[in-house]
This record gives sequence, C-alpha cells and structure tokens, in this order.
Amino acid sequence: MAGDSVSKKSRGTRKSIKKLKEELKEKDKTIEEYLSRLKYLQADFENYKKAVEREKESIVKCANDDLILKLLDVYENLERAVESGRKAEEKGPLFEGVEMTYDQLKDVLEKEGFAPIKAVDEKIDPFKHEAIMQEENKDIEEGTILEEFQRGYMLKDRVIRYSKVKVSKR
Repeated sequence: MAGDSVSKKSRGTRKSIKKLKEELKEKDKTIEEYLSRLKYLQADFENYKKAVEREKESIVKCANDDLILKLLDVYENLERAVESGRKAEEKGPLFEGVEMTYDQLKDVLEKEGFAPIKAVDEKIDPFKHEAIMQEENKDIEEGTILEEFQRGYMLKDRVIRYSKVKVSKR
C-alpha cells in the first residue's frame, strides 16, 4: 500500500508538472503576443513622429513662402530705386542708404534660397514661365523668350512666382 501512495503521489506530481508546463507555455505565448503588439506600437509611434516632423517642415515652408511673397513688392521697389539712383548724376547719402538696405534684403533672401528665374533668351519652361504674349520672329527659334514683363522667383526648389513673358513663334 505504501507503494500505491508513492505511485499516486508520483502521478500527481507528474500531472502538476505537466499542468505547470502548459501554463508556462500559455504565459510564454501571452508574452510573445504582448511583445509583438509593443513592437507594432513602437513602429507606429516612430512613423507618427516622422509624419508630424514632415508636417511641421511643410508649415514652416508655407509660412516662408507667404512672407517672401509679401516682401517681393518691397524688394522690387528697392531694386527700382537703386537702378534709378545709379542713373542719377549725383549720388548722396540717401541713395547709399537705400542701396545698402537693398543689398542687405537681397542677402537675407538669398540665404533663404530666394533666386530670380532666368527668362530672356531662354527656352520657355511651363514650370517656371507664363507666356502672356507671342510674337512672330523667323530669326529666333520658336519658344524662345523675347521679353520679360514680370520677373519670376524660386524659393529653394519651388516657384513662388512665375515669370510673365513674351515668346517667339514662327
């Protein structure tokens, strides 16, 4: 009878060990599921952070575009004033001050990636130029820009104002 009780205890212990192993497998499975979910959440969060950063950069770009567009008239008026002053016979301190202000504004804008679009004698590029007139000219290749009515500008790699031009045709 003592052997029966040892064998029952042994069977009970084996059942307990088997049950514990099954529970351990279930816990391992649960841990793996949680770990997998955590990895997906981390990846989603990283993607979210990158999207927010891209959106922030886009907002800053748009704000810069708007500000520079508002400054364009001031820039061009200063440019005209300097050109007019250079033609004058007498250049006083007022002209020098206007010229310095123009140069300073031009430097600031250029550092931001601002640049005029080349137009006259170039082939028309519909991504940079807007043809508002055509003129027949058999001596010049068709599609060549003959005259610029309004200068266009780029801000880094984007057009912020198209050049308004006259184009040759045959």
